[in-house]
This record gives sequence, C-alpha cells and structure tokens, in this order.
Amino acid sequence: MSRPPFLTLPPCARAYRLATARGEFAVHDARPAGPPRGTVLLVPGFTGSKEDFIAVLAPLAGAGYRAVAVDGRGQYESGGPRDEAAYAQRELALDVRAQAAALGDGVHLVGHSLGGLIGRAAVLHDAAPYRSLTLMSSGRGAVAESQRARTALLLHALTELGMSMAEVWTRMQGMEAEAADPAAPPALREFLHHRWLGTVPEQLIGTGRQLMTEPDRVDELARVPLAKHVLCGAVDYAWPVPQIEGMGKELSAVTTVIQGAGHSPAAECPEATAEAMVRFWETVSGSDRW
Repeated sequence: MSRPPFLTLPPCARAYRLATARGEFAVHDARPAGPPRGTVLLVPGFTGSKEDFIAVLAPLAGAGYRAVAVDGRGQYESGGPRDEAAYAQRELALDVRAQAAALGDGVHLVGHSLGGLIGRAAVLHDAAPYRSLTLMSSGRGAVAESQRARTALLLHALTELGMSMAEVWTRMQGMEAEAADPAAPPALREFLHHRWLGTVPEQLIGTGRQLMTEPDRVDELARVPLAKHVLCGAVDYAWPVPQIEGMGKELSAVTTVIQGAGHSPAAECPEATAEAMVRFWETVSGSDRW
C-alpha cells in the first residue's frame, strides 16, 4: 500500500473528474506555467490511487510536463460497478486508452505496479496513443510468491469469508505493521482508511487475481516499437529488483534504480523519480512537440 508523503495538492494542480468515452475518472491534473512539453498519464497500483503520485506532480510540472494522475475504475474516488467482470485487465486497459484520448493522445504512459501491468496491456492492445511507456516497480508477470500468499489471504477474506471492506481493514490493523503504523500522521492514517473504504471490493478481487496469475509478456512488449523505461526502487517486495532489471534489458529499455526507494518510488523519493522520468522523456524523439 503506497503512502503519499503529503495530501495537499500543489498550487499547479487541481482535482476534478475527467470525462472520457468510458465514463468519468477522478484525477489530479498538474499544469506547467507555459506550454507543456508533453502530457503524462500516471496509473496507480493495487490498493492505490492518484494520491500515490502527488509528490511528483510539482516536479513534473516544473520541468514543463502536464501530469495527470488518475483513480482507475473502482479505485477510491472514481467508483465502479459491483461486478468482478468489469475489472478484467482488458477493460482496465481500454479505460487507460480512453483517458489518453481525453487528454489528447500522444501521452507518456506511466504505470505503477499493477498499473504497469495494465499499462502494458494497453500498449499491447494499441500502442499508437502513447509516446512512451514507463513501468514503475512492475514486473514481468505475477508478483513474488510472498505477495501471492498475501493477496490470496485478502481474496479469501473478501470472497469465501464474505468480509466487508471495513472488517478487512480492522483485521489488517491487527496483522500488518504497515497498515497500523502509529508514527503515521493522523491525517494520513485517516486518508488510507477512507481510500480503502472507497475502493470497490470487486476491483480488488479482480485485480488481485491478475497480480497472482499475470503471464510473462515481455517478449510481446519487446516487439512493440515504443520507447520504454523500467524504473524501480533499490528494494522491492512485489518483484525482485534483479528480475525487474533483467526485464529492462530484454525490452532494450532505459532502466533506472532509485536508491533509497522501495516499492513506491514516486512517494518515497519523488524528486529523484521525477528527474529520472524527465531525463527519459527528453530522449524520446520529438517528445517536446506534444
């Protein structure tokens, strides 16, 4: 669960609902002072939300990029149906395509963790709308065995035990130090609780199954003629860092390891993460024309 370092939007950003051909999505939209060098679409991961990118909005806007972080279908403030089929990976990938179209196409697509798998699916479906793809803390297939076991426990609670989101949250507070960290500011603890309760359980069920069963699609992605960036923290619990780095080599991607960061570089080391992404976009031919 990513933990944003703060919750107040920077002056360059505003919150609203982005209208697309596939419905409305809650976004944080940061604009540069002058004409944008490019537009960035930031897709969050499992149990996450647009707030996971809040700390990179100002640095990206300051570098001249319009940065739009989104709550996906069923995540936090976007809402979604109580139907697991609505959260199939293809459906979520088509949502990303619609979001890109609403922003004008030609976006630099960034997917964190699960968002990376969804972004990969979007590019494999149709790469034309995107200027580049950044896979942030996202692996080549299913998550590591320890994370599959944790996800299986969550799915068991939501499906077989029929627990509510509130009941699962209470159970998590008793089991996981990360969720119950007493040192976290009260406002952050309240936000994490509110975000959890705002997430549609079927979204967690459907995407949790994806994390546990996602096939290796690196060979497919390598054949897509699109600029690629693989970025991760120096430590990652969801996918082994050497595996992520190896994926970067197979993709002929720019590969960046953010020292001092774990699974959520955008929240943990936002300045270094933003700088790495900007350096990559500057290598993408013609990126400043968008």
